[in-house]
Amino acid sequence: MSENTTPQPNASEQAQQPTPNRPTWDIERTHPDKVEELRKGLRTVVDPEIGLDIITLGLVRNVRIDDDKNEAVLTMILTTPFCPYGPALLEYARQKAEQILGMPTAVEMGTEVWDMSMVEDGELLKRWGLWG
Repeated sequence: MSENTTPQPNASEQAQQPTPNRPTWDIERTHPDKVEELRKGLRTVVDPEIGLDIITLGLVRNVRIDDDKNEAVLTMILTTPFCPYGPALLEYARQKAEQILGMPTAVEMGTEVWDMSMVEDGELLKRWGLWG
């Protein structure tokens, strides 16, 4: 008897697939070849108070590239408006993106208020005992 199985996406394909908790970046449409490397690199930028990276936390809300100006812009938010590590976290993200993309990069502050529903794995914080 044979089972009807559907092929499962590999880790790379899973990283590319949008999830309900992950925003879609402009570069996913305009420069899809840069998305995976950028996500991987930005995962090394960790919020020192929470111990999770800025991608997992959902702090990078958008990335766009202006080919005419040869520059990139990251739109980010912080977990709290008065995060003591905020300026350093934003600068480290900017530097990391600039290094990966090979072009000048700026960071814009987004207007969204962070909440735990923005975490990629919505159950992660609960399993760690941080919320609910």
